[in-house]
Amino acid sequence: MDRFSDAINTIKTNERIGRRECVLYSTKLIKAVLDVMKKDSYIKDYEEFKERHINRVRVSLSNKINNIGVIKPRYAVGKNDIQKYESRYIPSRDFGILIISTQEGVMTTREAKERGAGGRLLAYVY
Repeated sequence: MDRFSDAINTIKTNERIGRRECVLYSTKLIKAVLDVMKKDSYIKDYEEFKERHINRVRVSLSNKINNIGVIKPRYAVGKNDIQKYESRYIPSRDFGILIISTQEGVMTTREAKERGAGGRLLAYVY
């Protein structure tokens, strides 16, 4: 089981149905990706709660996501190769974001270019 891809698919399904919120498992990676999505206003907010000794996250959706997906395998990307993957996963310039895991944390590829960091691709959102 891959909890990260399950979480992304749950967000995608609930966005397409038109629901206002969804519930996901809570992991550090999922919360870091939700922070990035919240900063770029793809989701409104999220809150963590416990349900029978299991940590969960309730996500308030903003219905602004056209498509979201997990990138598998998680390609290792150098700071010079980011443009190639943006053109592969994002339909046009400045329309969506690629989420990347770097040594400095989870961030968008735009921030990774500014800092001169590379990492591993996690997901795309537009």
